[in-house]
Amino acid sequence: MAWLPESLRNLRRDVLFLVLLAVAVVFAVAKPAHLKAWPGLVDWPTIATLSGLLVLTKAVENSGALNVAGRWLIDRTSTRRIAALGLIALTALLSMLLTNDVSLFVMVPLTLSMCRIARMPATRLVIFEALAVNAGSMLTPIGNPQNLFLWQQWNNGFGGFVWAMLPLVAIVLVLLLGLTAVAFPSTALEVHEDTDDRVDRGMLIVAAALYVPFLVLADLHHEIWALAGVLVVFLAYRRRIVAAIDWGLLLTFVLMFIDLRMLAGLEAIRSFIGGLGLDTPLHLYATGALASQVVSNVPAAILLAEYSHDWRTIAFGVNVGGFGFVLGSLANLIALRLLGERKAWGTFHVWSVPFFVVVGLIGWALL
Repeated sequence: MAWLPESLRNLRRDVLFLVLLAVAVVFAVAKPAHLKAWPGLVDWPTIATLSGLLVLTKAVENSGALNVAGRWLIDRTSTRRIAALGLIALTALLSMLLTNDVSLFVMVPLTLSMCRIARMPATRLVIFEALAVNAGSMLTPIGNPQNLFLWQQWNNGFGGFVWAMLPLVAIVLVLLLGLTAVAFPSTALEVHEDTDDRVDRGMLIVAAALYVPFLVLADLHHEIWALAGVLVVFLAYRRRIVAAIDWGLLLTFVLMFIDLRMLAGLEAIRSFIGGLGLDTPLHLYATGALASQVVSNVPAAILLAEYSHDWRTIAFGVNVGGFGFVLGSLANLIALRLLGERKAWGTFHVWSVPFFVVVGLIGWALL
């Protein structure tokens, strides 16, 4: 097993992966005829995009550039509270423009570098950044996959979508920034002076040169070609970068797509949802928020679109559903895996579940 990448070796201790694997085995035994359809359940463009981003961000991280950027930001920040507010606000803003997962791939490694230099609580910061991308990405049709689906499904216009979501997003962001101000103290930053400011300029230049073309190709739905280009370059230039990415995260995502879509496709589930009175907006909203806790908000949006044409209520429900349990949004899983701390999973729910309850009530009141 020593020849396997570390992220794959660690899967034997990854509770979420083991649960997803067990569920897949149950489905394979119960419905063996469906095995041939499993590859079609996986959103391969998402997996390809995620793979490319993992390679590029790992290259930037290993180049040492994030340590320099983190030190530059720290030199211009006086307290932990101000640093946290700046990082959370920037993360939310980026998620409106770059999508929630790309925002995390930019901000979490930078945050971890800052935390190493200034002895800040990395776990809490990354958890709040996960909350921030779920909050900020609600605003625009391109902020997250469920919004993109609903936007394309009903062709409701970019401006119309933003206007419909603006009241909820504005209140949630104010609430999140207020919570951030309470959660992080106003104590001065304790800067660790012995920081390594060396930068592998060659690796940084290669990663930076590939980043924008990769995102453009992914946006044009050429994700496979974009990933192939990135892999060819780094396999030839720095093979260790490809080996060092989180392959366990990719396998976990593949299993999530299979398990959650198999679960959402069960007749019992569909019959149950169909009997919930989804013609009533409040029922539709609650179903979207709660179903997201079980099957994640993207499958929940796709499923509910078959029962209702009230896209605004569906958008409210599934976006609010991104908070709460870790499965509510794939962005939650990405943030925690990038953080790499097993104890953070419990801490995440200490903050996210109460936030889900409060935001859920706010969304209910705005319908």
